[in-house]
Amino acid sequence: MTGGETLVLASSSPTRARLLRDAGVPVEAVRPEIDEEAAKRALRADGIDGAALAPRLAEAKARSVRAPGRPVLGADQVLLLGSRVFDKPAGRDEAAAQLAALAGRTHRLVSAAVIAEDGAAVWSETDEARLTMRTLTPRFIGAYLDRVGGDAFAGPGAYRVEGLGIQLFERIEGAHATILGLPLLPLLAYLRRRGAIAE
Repeated sequence: MTGGETLVLASSSPTRARLLRDAGVPVEAVRPEIDEEAAKRALRADGIDGAALAPRLAEAKARSVRAPGRPVLGADQVLLLGSRVFDKPAGRDEAAAQLAALAGRTHRLVSAAVIAEDGAAVWSETDEARLTMRTLTPRFIGAYLDRVGGDAFAGPGAYRVEGLGIQLFERIEGAHATILGLPLLPLLAYLRRRGAIAE
């Protein structure tokens, strides 16, 4: 990767693209050519689960985008409560159940990033944050879901800390970008070493 080259982001996540652009990284977002749920099922069938899912899914995304001679960044995030992996809630009832399970407890967000060049992974990094949700009543959960609408289904745990979801928490430990789904500081360090962005 050379200075001034645009990084290909294998993601449809506007949050990850915004994080990169706000940090001064030229980026082109491209939807990855994988069925994420099918990929998760295949990895779990191979005995890969929990925190190990994030880097494997990030790599699969990065390798799925064909961009000859250009670096492709794949990223993924896993929410873990103990050994239980939370997926995006399929609807309101599932979102309410996830919030009830997380309430009053500490969970982990594991975010991974992989850069592939010509289909081969050349760099990877995983970072973790710990989030403690305050105790929530069923009434509060219902009112919260009324207010956030479809945003509750956009990610595991039925929240976004960059919005109203921040009110769910009493303590957050970890890098903000990691919580949003990208280990940004290690990525920026790698891009500086490669001469892709200014020192």
